[in-house]
Amino acid sequence: MSELLTVSEVADILRVDDTTVRRWVKQGALEAVILPHVNERQAYRIKRETLDRVLGDAANQLGAE
Repeated sequence: MSELLTVSEVADILRVDDTTVRRWVKQGALEAVILPHVNERQAYRIKRETLDRVLGDAANQLGAE
């Protein structure tokens, strides 16, 4: 089973704000698991393998330039 990361953890890894990660999820740029929410804000978890794939794709694009 894949490790699930919080929005804050992903933001720290990518060195961006939590809001940016949430925007990417809402835009479909970053795949996430949507958790049932109790609060006003939707809760997401991002699979580690999804993040690794996104980072790998970005590295491959940089290498091709």
